[in-house]
Amino acid sequence: MRYRLTDVETVQSEGSWLFTVRTDRGDQEVMLLPCEEGVEAWVNRCTHQDQRLYREGVGVVTRDGGVVCPKHGSVFDACTGGCGNGPAAETTLLTVDITVESGQVYLTDDNARFLHDGGTDDDGDDGMPESTSHLGF
Repeated sequence: MRYRLTDVETVQSEGSWLFTVRTDRGDQEVMLLPCEEGVEAWVNRCTHQDQRLYREGVGVVTRDGGVVCPKHGSVFDACTGGCGNGPAAETTLLTVDITVESGQVYLTDDNARFLHDGGTDDDGDDGMPESTSHLGF
């Protein structure tokens, strides 16, 4: 089964796009990111600590084709999900299966059911990291 999420042009023009799915791990936010190969989908959590990478009202912070964790500054490649620096080095973001056809992006992951556009806002925070980093965004 597949569900139409958005179009590639929207992801590219906005730099990212967020939606929520239900999996066997509960409700999870997923971010769509543009990359050289088109669009990729990653669970919206840093692999080092349970920190959102995409924040409502901000989107994702990017540097050199990667998504920057606002807490510790680790950078995840938008196309591979891999991280080569900081506390999350040598880890990879969790992927969610999507398919792109005729410029449209579809959720095709058998283990994820689309719930809605946007985030979950279930943890009671304001989406801002409790930063221990010297980085400012």
